[in-house]
Amino acid sequence: MNFIPTKLDGCYIIEPKIIKDERGYFMESFNENTFQKGVQQDVHFVQDNQSFSTKGVLRGLHYQTGSHCQAKLVRVLHGEVLDIAVDIRPESKTFGEHIAISLSADNQKQFFVPRGFAHGFLVLSETATFFYKCDNFYNKESEGGILFNDPELNIDWQFPEAELIISEKDQILPTLANAKKTW
Repeated sequence: MNFIPTKLDGCYIIEPKIIKDERGYFMESFNENTFQKGVQQDVHFVQDNQSFSTKGVLRGLHYQTGSHCQAKLVRVLHGEVLDIAVDIRPESKTFGEHIAISLSADNQKQFFVPRGFAHGFLVLSETATFFYKCDNFYNKESEGGILFNDPELNIDWQFPEAELIISEKDQILPTLANAKKTW
């Protein structure tokens, strides 16, 4: 696996080694030893989640607070998404900055989002199956979120806003300035 650091400290794009032949392909999608060495962090995943969505569905920007903060290792099993991570660590020199990456079944890339980041994705293909590992269990009382079109974040979702499919809950999330703090 190739671990590519991003402009946001702790976030990595992960490119697997894919072995192809006439039968198809094989790849190792996760190995704890390789992963921990690659991201230079001691992360132990405890929960796997999967969602299926149609084109234009935007999920996010979500995070967990306090002792329930979560790191995520995300990938796409089918289709393509635009994946976004926003640094919401108040002490970080990149606080409020984001990174966008295309994840697809074709490119097989994964994205590691450490604790202290808001996360979301937009489905670009007709449908997509999104899979992610979390290093902490979900806690409803600790959930936080940031409005997807917060002007302070200035995220280019690469999709017409009028065509987005967003849950009622996500449509009324606060801006970064008014969001729950991560600690």
